[in-house]
This record gives sequence, C-alpha cells and structure tokens, in this order.
Amino acid sequence: MHAPPNVILVLADDVGYGDLACHGHPDLRTPNLDRLHARSVRLTDFHVDPTCSPTRAALLTGRYSSRTGVWHTIMGRSFLRRDEVTLADVFAASGYRTGMFGKWHLGGNYPFRPHDRGFEQAVYHGNGGIGTVSDYWGNDKHDDVYFRNGRPDRFAGFSADVFFDQAMKFMARRDERPFFVYLATNVAHRPWNVPREHVEPYLERGVDELLAHGYGTITRLDENVGRLIAFLDECGLTDNTIVVFLTDNGSANAAFNAGMRGAKGSVYDGGHRVPCFVRWPKGGIDGGRDVEPITAHVDLLPTLVELCNLREPPGLKRDGRSLVPLLRGQTDGWPSRTLFVHSQRIEHPERWRNSAVMTDRWRLINGRELYDMKADPGQQSDMAAKYPQVVQLFRQRYLAWWNNISTRFDEYCPIVIGSDEQRVIWLTSDDWHEVDGELAWNQTHVRRGVRGNGFWAVEIARDGLYALTLRRWPKEVDRPITAALPPEPDDPGISIAPEPESAYAPVRGGRAIEATSARLRIGPIDLTKPIPDEAAAVAFEVELKAGPTRLAAWLVDAQGDARGAYYVYVEGPLR
Repeated sequence: MHAPPNVILVLADDVGYGDLACHGHPDLRTPNLDRLHARSVRLTDFHVDPTCSPTRAALLTGRYSSRTGVWHTIMGRSFLRRDEVTLADVFAASGYRTGMFGKWHLGGNYPFRPHDRGFEQAVYHGNGGIGTVSDYWGNDKHDDVYFRNGRPDRFAGFSADVFFDQAMKFMARRDERPFFVYLATNVAHRPWNVPREHVEPYLERGVDELLAHGYGTITRLDENVGRLIAFLDECGLTDNTIVVFLTDNGSANAAFNAGMRGAKGSVYDGGHRVPCFVRWPKGGIDGGRDVEPITAHVDLLPTLVELCNLREPPGLKRDGRSLVPLLRGQTDGWPSRTLFVHSQRIEHPERWRNSAVMTDRWRLINGRELYDMKADPGQQSDMAAKYPQVVQLFRQRYLAWWNNISTRFDEYCPIVIGSDEQRVIWLTSDDWHEVDGELAWNQTHVRRGVRGNGFWAVEIARDGLYALTLRRWPKEVDRPITAALPPEPDDPGISIAPEPESAYAPVRGGRAIEATSARLRIGPIDLTKPIPDEAAAVAFEVELKAGPTRLAAWLVDAQGDARGAYYVYVEGPLR
C-alpha cells in the first residue's frame, strides 16, 4: 500500500503570467520559480477569475465563484457560502491534516473563516489584505499581528516570510497523517512595503521606483519558494509531495504581460490567464512538459481528489474536471471545452458584464467581441463580423451558464451572531452592503474619515441580550471617536512605495471628525445615544430574536450629517 501524497497548493497574489523570468520578463529575476517551472508539468492555457476572492472561492470548491456567493472582494460579496464544501473539508474527511497560511479573503467572521471551512490550523491576516479595514490595525507587512485560528498573535518578520515559516512548521510537525497545505501568500499584492534590499537592484537597472517595489516583492516571493523547495528536499518530502503553484489573477503592474492584452481585473487574457505548475515526482508528474488544452481553477479540486484518492461526499456538483489524463500526457480523447470567467465587482451581478467565453481557439468578450487566439493571442483583431455563427453559439452557451449559476444571486451570506463558535463578532465597513457614499475598505479611508454607509447582513443564532459597541477606531487603537490619530513613526526597515493617489498610500496619522451621537438599527430596533466627550465607543444592549436581519450603525454630527461606524463589535448572548 503506497503512502498517500502530501499536497502543497501555493497561490501567489497579484502575480501575472508575465511576472516570471521563465515567461520572458526582461527585468524580473525569479530563479527558484524558473527551476520549479523547468521541473513541472505546466498548464499553459490556465485561467482563473480576474480578481482574488472569486479565484479563491472557485479554487477551493471546484465551482464557478459566483455560484458560491463570491463575485467581489468587498461589500459582503467575498463570503464563501456556508453550505459549500471546500477542498480542505474533503482532505480532512480523508484523513489529512489541513493547514492554511496567508491570505484567506473569503470572510473574516464565523462561519466564513478558514478554520470554519475545514482547516485545522490557520494563520492569516485580515479578510481583504494587509492594511484593509478588517486587518489588525497598523499592519504593514513587517512585524505584524495576524490571526491564528481567529485569535490575534504577533509575528516577527516580513509577512511572506512569516506565512512560509508557519507552513513549514506545520509540515515538519510529527504526525502520521499526510498533509494538505494551502499556502496563499499575500505577495505581491499592495502595499509594496518590501525590504529595501530587494528594491535597490531594480533601481540600479533603471526601473521606476514604484515598479521596483512591486518587482522586489516578487523577488521575495521567489526566495520563499526556494526556501520551501529546499525544506522539502531536506525533510525527504519532495518525491511524494504534490506541489501546485498558481496565481490568483493577472499582473497588478502590467509593465510586461507576455504579449497578452489586459491585466488584473480585465476579462482579456491578461487579466485571468496565469501560471500553473504541477509537480509530483513519485507520481510521474515532473520533468518539464507543457499541457496546451484550456484549463481552469475549477479543475484543481477534482484533479487532486483523483490524484490523492480522496473521498468526496456523494451528490456534489463540480464545474471542473480532473486533469489527471493531461498531467500524465494522455491527450487522446480529451474533450473540447467551453469555460467562463467574469468580473462583476458590484452588489448585484449583471448579465454580460465583463465576461469571457473561452475555448482552445476562441474568446468571446462581453458578448460582442470575438478573438481567434491561435492567430491573434494578443486579442487585437475583433473577428465577430467575420464569424457571426461563432458569436451566436457562444452567446447561447453563456446564457445557459448564466441561468445555471445565477439561481441564488438574490441571497446574502449572513455573518452569524450569537454562535458558540465566535462569541465576539467584529463587523467592519468593508463588508457593508448597498453602500451609500464612499466605501471605507482600507485603513487609509478610516484615517481620512470618509463618509459612507451600508448595512451588514447578519443572522442571530439564538434569542437573547446582546451588547453592540460602535467605534470609529478599532479596539486595538482605542482612541476617542472624534479624535485625530497622532502620526506614527516611520519604520526604517520598510521601503514605502510612493503611491500618492492610492488607497495604499502611507498615511501615518488620522484626521478628527465631528460626531455628537451614535445610532444603531438592527431589524425593527432603531436606537440613538449621545457620544460622551472623549468616548472611544458607544455601547448598546439589545434583546434580539433569532433569525436573519440587517444591522447598520452611524456616527452623526450636530447638523445631522452621518457617516457609518467603521467598526461594530457584537457580543452575546449575554443571557
């Protein structure tokens, strides 16, 4: 009886197909990823969603992301629906120990956290990313506070190093069970606060300073991939460990993208065609070989299920198919396929919005533009007028797909309040629904005191008395609601990327706001209290009934103008 293989799924953030030297980048140096590329089976026409949360949802479920409740990265539309079965669930049910390290971005409260979704060990930053509203305040990728199975814990070092370190500690633990590790590193996503040593070499080559920071983060990622490969060699794990490397969307810098049109967020190939390398020496999947048929993120779950002989719950419907024949070089009989991606990034999805229908040869973009990828891989010549029958066929396929995935688009994925799994719920403004005004999704927005509001979709688990506390600054800051935040000292170990127009631009302090009263509305309950001088929070105690409802909170000034409370903490039931 052969020992089941270990599995490491490495998902890089905002690294595009062209962001690797092995794919022709003229400036970047990625020697470790290049070596992995040389030793792996490469899926050369592999597609994900154009942005990160949707890709993560599809990857972990084997289902199109919008089907799972995930079609945006904010506004409560990044939560993986509670009834979805994840890859971690499947591995755990088959006797694997499961660990997740890095960027989750599928929900920060119960029942959406990684340790609620099949991972026995999880170390991760706040839901959106480093520096978002749901992240621990002040994180900047250096010596940050991350969450270990939901509890804050401070870690020394650069963020990517920490997540690779934690993953390797998990893998090195003495345990008879095989492991599944989901190493969803947060680089090269902004903010590009990378150690200066990685920026200087690119500046010396004449690279623009902002871009040099982006390249420096990819260099740091590459070094960590090298550390991971060396660790597997040293521990004797290489032969029987399946290593999969891919990225979550197209390049965020787009300086070079291997001749493809578009970048992150685009439905042209540059937004969603990404690297995907698979290596398993003992399983005969190695040696350097390209797989040309079109494939996608939804295929990896069924592929790993077959390779590892996992037991799936009966009756589950996956959108992907196992790629094992292709990985083993068996292309005879492989069917022609039609795959789909779209980028909604709005509260309620719209048919045809930012969509791509894809086959080995064709791309239909937004239901109108048609590109022959064999003749025109850069997608420059629209062939819709020449091939109207292809356009019509693909429009029909898209409509059938849309009708199939859209049956639950009118549902919210509610955060559960009052569960024993999480006694204190931490509601943050990046998860507001139906936003009126400006959405505060980044800590920079909170520092600037932007005006906007929305509601949180919640579900009260049981009747009882609950405490709800409204704040402008989070608990770990504990400043008065109306007070400014003093500037923080610069950290000489950080090389801050110059991004003056970006939400990631460094803002060390925070402006004061005017607010005289706090208002809370949950279901039919609507309460207002004055804000005492120097108060850091305003607390309400409310009797709530079990069931789904909406929760909204405001900080109101003397003229009646309101902005949403960026943070609401809910505890209970108290009795």
